Amino acid sequence: ALGLNGIAMNASRIIGPLVAGALIASFGSLWVFVLNAAMSVASGFIVLRWRREHVPNPLGREKLISAMRVGVQFVRQSQRMRAVLTRISIFFFHSTALLALLPLLARGLKGGDAGTFTLLLAAMGAGAIAAVLYLPRLRQGYERDQLVLRGTMVQSVATAVMAVAPNVYVAVPAMMFGGAAWITVANSLSVSAQLALPDWVRARGMSMYQMAIMGSTAIGAALWGQVATLGTLQASLYVAAVSGTLLMLLALRYVRDHGTDDDVSPAQAGWSTAPAHAAPTEGRIVITIEYLIDPARAAAFYIVMHQTRRTRLSEGAIGWELLHDITQPERYVEQIVDESWTEHLRRFNRATAADLALRERRLAFHVGDEPPVVTRYVVQR
Repeated sequence: ALGLNGIAMNASRIIGPLVAGALIASFGSLWVFVLNAAMSVASGFIVLRWRREHVPNPLGREKLISAMRVGVQFVRQSQRMRAVLTRISIFFFHSTALLALLPLLARGLKGGDAGTFTLLLAAMGAGAIAAVLYLPRLRQGYERDQLVLRGTMVQSVATAVMAVAPNVYVAVPAMMFGGAAWITVANSLSVSAQLALPDWVRARGMSMYQMAIMGSTAIGAALWGQVATLGTLQASLYVAAVSGTLLMLLALRYVRDHGTDDDVSPAQAGWSTAPAHAAPTEGRIVITIEYLIDPARAAAFYIVMHQTRRTRLSEGAIGWELLHDITQPERYVEQIVDESWTEHLRRFNRATAADLALRERRLAFHVGDEPPVVTRYVVQR
């Protein structure tokens, strides 16, 4: 599906400039904007007519501010999403130099004019479409991080070649390789983001993914334009090409995820739910869970509880602490704070199969004869 989306985007990148060029040549530039406005209205009408299946939530809709907080919180606590956002920001920040400066590059080529610019855009789109068709074979031979690095390197080479290209015979192949690299990196990182996001937060997570793309593109275009103004066009492209590859290498080495795709499918059997009786209507909820841990295994327990902290916060908790009883060395108390009783219940609905597996690892440390004691409090105002 992501590959088809890439084909649609790049097909429009080819067809759009060709149609615009034909309209300008035949009727003038006014009709390009008229057609664009008409197609925008048509797109809006199609979106309004679209009816997706709506599954009502028994807990009701989330409040906007709370939903935004939880979405940001999830991304903050997700190692995979942090890695994806770092890499996509680096790539688009540097790769946008080629597109931002493309009009100047097209004009500088031998016989360059508006048609040359259209040709270069079409070449980039064609390269991207060809790469999408070849992506399944690439994924069989390379891991996603390897595809990201190789795509970044190809993009850097294409950018450097465009800096010195004397004519379209050199520029067109460079743009085709640049388009192929662009879709390879973007598609690989988009897949990583989708696999890192559970259903309940996918829309929010992908909106931050898009924000990273748009933000890095906007900042990058402004910066590389200034570099070209203060220096030269070629210098700006060279710096973007070299620094893009170097920073991606650093990101892949130091901004790492845990190397595996967690099972983010919803937790089913075996996941206990909070009791619904005497549900408070207002006030924060504080939950304590008491564990009895063999002191010899405390270090390993700390590692699991560090992962637990990330899980609790990513599901929407507003506070988390692990307390150690100084009078009973084997007694640990996990304390979780939820914004309200409703938000407390939502955390159970958000649990994934990976959370359930982590829960089993956590409970394996408990040495008490009875399960850990769970107590729920409401903060009185």
